[in-house]
Amino acid sequence: MPFTEPSALGDFFYAFLSILFEGAPYIFVGTLISGFIDAYLPSNAMDRLLPRRRSVAILVSGLLGAVFPVCECAIVPVIRRLVQKGLPVSCAVTYMLSAPIINPIVAVSTLSAFKGQNPLYMTCARLLIAYMVTVSVGLIIQRIAASRILKAGILPAGPAPEPASMPAHDHGHSHEKAPSRVVAAMRTAQKDFIDTAMYFTIGIMITALFNTQVDKTFVANIASTDAVGVPAMMLLAFILSLCSTSDAFIAATLSMFSASAKLAFLVFGPMFDVKLLFMYSAVFRGGFVLRLIIGLFVAIALICYATTRVFPPG
Repeated sequence: MPFTEPSALGDFFYAFLSILFEGAPYIFVGTLISGFIDAYLPSNAMDRLLPRRRSVAILVSGLLGAVFPVCECAIVPVIRRLVQKGLPVSCAVTYMLSAPIINPIVAVSTLSAFKGQNPLYMTCARLLIAYMVTVSVGLIIQRIAASRILKAGILPAGPAPEPASMPAHDHGHSHEKAPSRVVAAMRTAQKDFIDTAMYFTIGIMITALFNTQVDKTFVANIASTDAVGVPAMMLLAFILSLCSTSDAFIAATLSMFSASAKLAFLVFGPMFDVKLLFMYSAVFRGGFVLRLIIGLFVAIALICYATTRVFPPG
């Protein structure tokens, strides 16, 4: 078959490669920053930045991703280490949920992905909704005992905390020279990039199939109303398990869905997806994980719907 002749397979590869080449650079930058944070960030750096008053500390925790950007693929191990070193659970969970969205890399990637589709509106709405939701979760969690949230062995026990100079990771590089830390950072970035790229590639394949092979009438029926479209997009985000540095490139291609549905996809996915379900289960009690996913699903759906009604896209 001549290459100039249109085909379903050709449409699939064109859609696949276009999303891949747009999103891959942001994954690379995000994992590179995560690697250097892992190697160089002192264990108590975040604690020093937080105010003493707990409610104010939670408000600040929702913005820490702008200073310490970490994607959701790497956030859970970081949070586990920080909690074991004494970071309050409410602040840790707030940072865990917000950092994958409220960071400069995600803001730039969202602006780029929605070019020509109200990029400033989609970016600002994504960041603001994420901040509202994550801070609300933190304020609720501060009223719950940490032992009811964390699994046994996660909370710091008898041993004294590590010195402030110890970096926030488990590789023990604090005594090593700078070149060794650079190597450790690059190794961490390499591992994170491979893990993230795998999920991203699977997500691109599913999205390309969805955009080119699925009957348009079926998709139009799902996207026709927000009552179906919003939860459908959130379920899709949960299944695809995309990295927050690249998910906007996939959401932007789903043109049949409303701004509400796309925002729900962009906010819910980085907070809760298939891979995070397993990662959360290693740190948090099962009951807390279940309540968290239900609460996030309902809150994000309602807030995204209300936001686009009160402040419709221009």
